[in-house]
Amino acid sequence: MLGGGVTTASGAAVSAETALRTPAVAAAVRTISEAAASLGIKVVEIKDGKETAVESHPVAALLTGEANEWTSGFELIRSVMVDALTRDQGGLAWVNRTGDGPVEIIRYRPGFINVDYPDDSLQPRYRIRGIIKPAQDIIHLRGTYDKAPLTLCREAIGVAIVMEQHAARLFGKGARPGGVVEGPEKLGDDAIKKMIAGWKASMEGADNSGKTGFLWGGATWKQMTLNSVDAQFQQLRLFQLQEIARAFNIPASLIGDLARATWSNSAEMQRQFLQLCLEPWLRSLEGALRRALFTKDERPRFAIRFDRDDFTNVDLVARATAINSLVSSRVINPNTGRDWLDLPPYDGGNEYANPNTGASQPNTPPTGAGHNGGPPLDDKEPTNENDA
Repeated sequence: MLGGGVTTASGAAVSAETALRTPAVAAAVRTISEAAASLGIKVVEIKDGKETAVESHPVAALLTGEANEWTSGFELIRSVMVDALTRDQGGLAWVNRTGDGPVEIIRYRPGFINVDYPDDSLQPRYRIRGIIKPAQDIIHLRGTYDKAPLTLCREAIGVAIVMEQHAARLFGKGARPGGVVEGPEKLGDDAIKKMIAGWKASMEGADNSGKTGFLWGGATWKQMTLNSVDAQFQQLRLFQLQEIARAFNIPASLIGDLARATWSNSAEMQRQFLQLCLEPWLRSLEGALRRALFTKDERPRFAIRFDRDDFTNVDLVARATAINSLVSSRVINPNTGRDWLDLPPYDGGNEYANPNTGASQPNTPPTGAGHNGGPPLDDKEPTNENDA
């Protein structure tokens, strides 16, 4: 066994700790967890089908400020996500309540909060130090199939670990020479030493680069080359990176495989990451936080929302084009677009008008009106000097 954890068919033992020493796994877990924690989060009040942000809500202070005296809201969400990605029990945190509601959220060391499913309904039962705790007080983020992605790709991670160790041994202890000198005659120790010394003196160093080497006694130079298995080693390592990316449902380009990444498809990969990988985790995280941070009576009224628009902030051109298109088609008004850009509203910006055509401009006089918005022209009113 090559370390602590569950032994795989490759001979490597894979645990959450050993798996995170594999760069591809660490990159996948870090990318997903930090992307989720970096998004804006807010508490919203649901009324008449509309959601309004409630910045003064105490739950918002825990998630956007400090979850407790030693953990920020960002660190809390990141840690819960890491646990859900790497451990089958999922991401767990305890909500400390007083009569006024939740006052702190504590994420303990993995294994401190235990969860089991005693009956067929799969209703979880939580224990802290052996004491059963109400489900209302526990934030629990679980992965698909009730298994962590790391567990589901344990064999692929094991192969990656073995290949990493093989590469280290290859270059650390068994590095191949550039070539060998072969001779038909058996040379003594003195002759070999003289040949090596003469070869180094005439061929080694930057000043001797490109010079012609001379051998004697029937000796010949044989260039060393990699066989077909060695030549495929790098491709096999690249395949393992892609296999791990598939297990975490993340584009391989986001964890370092840029072989198929181009300027044209990078934005599409980013969209796939948000839609197919991050969005399900965000929905699950929103539900887990809502269940634990609001009472049963509060849940129909309040919810927790992550701001997905933060992903478009990087591409200002795409964001501006989308806002302009929505304003032009009168789906949103200019002030709504300005709010998306964190800009203050302006007078007249609540009008739903197409800024690209004069006919639908706000305060445009109706058809048939006179010049400068005056009264309609009378047929009898003189229009030129002759009529006058």
